[in-house]
Amino acid sequence: MGLTDPTGRTPEPPPPGPLLIACALGIERFALRRGHRKEAPGPVTVLRTGMGPMAAEAAVTRALRAGGPAGGAAVIASGFCAGLAPGMHPGDLVVADETRGPGGSTVCTGVELLAEALSRAVPGRTVHTGPLTGSDHVVRGHERAGLRATGAIAVDMESAATLWSARRAGSCPVAAVRVIVDAPEHELVRIGTLRGGISAFRVLRAVMPAFFEWHRSLLLPRR
Repeated sequence: MGLTDPTGRTPEPPPPGPLLIACALGIERFALRRGHRKEAPGPVTVLRTGMGPMAAEAAVTRALRAGGPAGGAAVIASGFCAGLAPGMHPGDLVVADETRGPGGSTVCTGVELLAEALSRAVPGRTVHTGPLTGSDHVVRGHERAGLRATGAIAVDMESAATLWSARRAGSCPVAAVRVIVDAPEHELVRIGTLRGGISAFRVLRAVMPAFFEWHRSLLLPRR
């Protein structure tokens, strides 16, 4: 039997709290801000942190500081990344089940739901799920094999620092979604980079509805 208010009606569930989406680059922020904002279930901030783990840590910590508009937000780290596994292509999506960095690993929230939502939001694109590792520089050549040997499927410079900082600030719902722009058979230094970059940009522009679905799901009872 459901709960009712004094009028006899079943009360509406409270709206989700704020959602903070953190990215490093201006072009990533531009793509994300072009998403379908009217579908947002609550306040949304798209934060450009700047490149690198130190910049991400500082920017996210400031944004989540108590009293700020994003205080207590659910956090998604997003943008572009480098794929580590053979067979990955520019425009593929990576949903982290955990991020790994110098501060340790951070387990992500609602991974399967987010992956399914992304498959619907960007049909025809492959969605990879697994560990996302951090680096303080752009990964090239032989470094890929070393990182792949740890079990990671992709690497970027900001996600691990973003989610570690969010957890430290008390934001428990965290996720990381990256679009592959660089992969073992499609390195940025090769011909075709422009095409791959455009493909990745278009995918990143389309992910916001999936982020909002994940955000709404945070209110649902866990089974």
